[in-house]
Amino acid sequence: MTSNNDELLCAELPTTPRPDLGLILVAGATGYIGGRLVPELIARGYKVRVMVRAESPEHVDRWPEAEVVVADALEVDEVFQAMDGVHAAFYLIHSMLYGPGRFENADLLAAKNFRAAAEGKGVGRIIYLGGLGDARTSLSTHLASRRQVAEEFLKGRVPTTILRAAIIIGSGSASFEMINHLVRKLPVFLVPTWAKTKCQPIGLRDVIKSLVGVLELPEAAGRTFDIGGSDILTYADLLKTYADVLGKKRLFLRSPVSSIGFYSYITSLLTPVPAAITWCLMESVTHDVVCQENDILDLIPFRRISCKEALVLAISREEQDAVRTRWSDSYPPAHELAIKLSELTGPPTYTSSYSIVTHKHAEALFRSITHIGGKNGWFDSTFLWRVRGALDRLLMGVGTTRGRRSASSLRVNDVVDFWRVEQIHYYRQLLLRAEMKLPGLAWLEFRVDPVSGNKNRLSVNAYYQTKGLWGRTYWYIFLPFHHFIFADLIQQIEKRSE
Repeated sequence: MTSNNDELLCAELPTTPRPDLGLILVAGATGYIGGRLVPELIARGYKVRVMVRAESPEHVDRWPEAEVVVADALEVDEVFQAMDGVHAAFYLIHSMLYGPGRFENADLLAAKNFRAAAEGKGVGRIIYLGGLGDARTSLSTHLASRRQVAEEFLKGRVPTTILRAAIIIGSGSASFEMINHLVRKLPVFLVPTWAKTKCQPIGLRDVIKSLVGVLELPEAAGRTFDIGGSDILTYADLLKTYADVLGKKRLFLRSPVSSIGFYSYITSLLTPVPAAITWCLMESVTHDVVCQENDILDLIPFRRISCKEALVLAISREEQDAVRTRWSDSYPPAHELAIKLSELTGPPTYTSSYSIVTHKHAEALFRSITHIGGKNGWFDSTFLWRVRGALDRLLMGVGTTRGRRSASSLRVNDVVDFWRVEQIHYYRQLLLRAEMKLPGLAWLEFRVDPVSGNKNRLSVNAYYQTKGLWGRTYWYIFLPFHHFIFADLIQQIEKRSE
């Protein structure tokens, strides 16, 4: 359900809602674009079914007016079930998060399954968000995969609308966070030759309007449209534009190095976005990605915002702590399928617990707990957590720089640095699952339990599941640090819960 505080991006869309179409499936609803599209469809009166890979109470809480179906796009039988009774299906799935060398095959298999299921179930429309790129040239692996998926849908009997976009600028997008962190952190940019290639960024709101608009126009069926913002500029100009938005002076110098691998790795170390994603995104910067045609402007006539406007809107949402979806919602891949603490056949191999009894109210204690991580840090032990996160990034892991979607609120599946929220019971329990690289499975649990009188027990429990020798060694190496880190953490939580 879209709350009154949520901005509806399609409020002024010049097309007419058509809830009479029937059931609308959104595959990839938990991703960055899908998470923004679903509330727009619901607000316009559509009956929506969201397709997710694993069941979670978070989905029902997030979209109480939508139907939730569990299906993995790589399992054709599951996709067939998800398509039952569907009129139109949005395909917003991509496997880029698997990194180079792996995502192409996964993308193609998922598209084949989706096409076969749509045909088998008599679906009336498929709408696919792909990538820009001149098909007459040799494309990057990322753009070539997007084109291959589009071609797979066009082979089928179901009319498919394909929207092709370049860089999407919006709060929480991987592209925006890369630009944001680089411009804020680097006073000098060494500009490689490929930074002079041209791109046509598009604001997130214009992407969502285009997706909803083509659904509501039957004449868009079976057609391909290029979508972009009002500006065509180089990647160097994009960085300069954002520096102007921030009011920061940055020096741009010609670089003798042009290696995509080098720049993507450095970018992954300086931004929250890990190497698996930066490589796939930056591999495409050697190609011009601009609209080859603008037919959609006549079909859906609304004003496309400029690159500068998109950047300003993105940063304002960040500053307001109002980011609704983020690239990390889907990273690492298949995180929804990870083993949960409740799914272990027995108790964890190791447990470490610390607690204190306090007169502080449960609500205040829990509020303090939910502010941990991200820009807020880990209170007095932040340095040690960040050292561990830096080591994880060097090993191509997620690291602590991944941060959080919101500094003040948490929901199931939210990211907190190198943890993910597995379970949350307000004012009582927060369970985090580790996503850093380590030889085993780990969880961190915060609890607030009533004791006698008006007292509460505040506790933190570390759980570790491992079988091998290296996993056991890892536990004992870090065990001495637990007392210092967790004892300090629990004291600071209590102290700051005013």
